[in-house]
Amino acid sequence: MPVLTVDTVSFSYITGVPTLQNVSLEVNPGEFLTLVGPNGSGKSTLLKLLDRILLPSSGKILLDGRPLTAYARPELARRIAYVPQDRDMQFSFSVEDIVLMGRAPHMHGRLFENSHDRSVARRMMELTDTVHLAAHAITNLSGGERQRAFIARALAQEPRVLLLDEPTAHLDIAHQVDIFRLLRSLTAETGVTVVSVSHDLNLSALHSDRIAMLLCGGLAALGTPADVLTTERIREVFRTEVMVDNHPALGTPRVTMLR
Repeated sequence: MPVLTVDTVSFSYITGVPTLQNVSLEVNPGEFLTLVGPNGSGKSTLLKLLDRILLPSSGKILLDGRPLTAYARPELARRIAYVPQDRDMQFSFSVEDIVLMGRAPHMHGRLFENSHDRSVARRMMELTDTVHLAAHAITNLSGGERQRAFIARALAQEPRVLLLDEPTAHLDIAHQVDIFRLLRSLTAETGVTVVSVSHDLNLSALHSDRIAMLLCGGLAALGTPADVLTTERIREVFRTEVMVDNHPALGTPRVTMLR
């Protein structure tokens, strides 16, 4: 059974102006699915619908075969974790405190974390290579370190699905590669399903099991990177001249901008 099912979902921020229109797709357990497309194509909106931050105007979304609306918010937070693109941290919480916040859906009315919560948080910091930053203030970290800390917090929810909105935005190339490698390894080590929004077609090709390409609120293509990232489709969707060939060392699609 797919872990997520999006069934003919439409959504409008303004009445009569669809942001998403009749989108249907399935996400399999343990899969790494990347959403790509031009600005304004509906990628971030779809991610918010998957976390029930927004509700569809029509259609339905299922989690493990149940309507998303059937889950109470704490129950949903134990199954889906969402890492938004922008997080304005105004307080100097330590990394450990930030990660422990992810245990809130499991506390069932407790005011303080117990030893199990701290054990889970430490394990997720170890997975994300942030345990050495546990005592550091989140406001003092580099962009890459901060991003790993927020991914650790999301993983501390012990979700089945991890939703990430442009997890490599504003990061240099080294940190971008590190984050994608981390996410790819997490699907293998923890079995978590990842749905990520990305603007980097080459990193998406390298690390994704499948790619969903959106255009004007609709699903333009869905399939393996090789199926979706073709010269003709990228030219049509992004309106720019590109060349797509196979990477000589990795064998994945390689997209080169021509102008």
